[in-house]
Amino acid sequence: MVVICLLVPVMAQADLTVIHDSGNTQPIAPFLEVFQTHDGLPQQSQAPTRPQLGAADPKAWLPIQSPGLTPGPVLARAHDRPFTRPFFMIGCDTRSQQWLQAHRDRLKEIGAVGMLVQAETMDDLRTIARLADGLSILPASGSDIAKALSVSHYPVLISAHGIEQ
Repeated sequence: MVVICLLVPVMAQADLTVIHDSGNTQPIAPFLEVFQTHDGLPQQSQAPTRPQLGAADPKAWLPIQSPGLTPGPVLARAHDRPFTRPFFMIGCDTRSQQWLQAHRDRLKEIGAVGMLVQAETMDDLRTIARLADGLSILPASGSDIAKALSVSHYPVLISAHGIEQ
């Protein structure tokens, strides 16, 4: 037991191994400034700096594009994929906005998660967030899943039972 207690500080100072560096790595120091103290009080920097948020910045997500997917009608059909949770794909177009408003309550009832597959501006993101009214919607390209399911239009709901609009 004593040996383990003596080894912990040595292990804690081991060199870090970089697993992946995208080339856009940001230093963590600006995020840690709030924890630095001087005489027991938080250290005041002379000019507050706003750290770059990277992937956490919604502007970095834009534009959201899904090549091969366009707004349009979807014919209801069955599929043989074992999806355990329903999900839907929408864009920021008028058809998607109207569909989201019309189906929002049902989507909430069945626990569906949304994919925003097309958006150009921050206003697009705000509009969908407002219309979602509590539904989880993630910005992502839907091209791969659409291709796998032979879907070429959105808005669309994909559940364990089938594909529908």
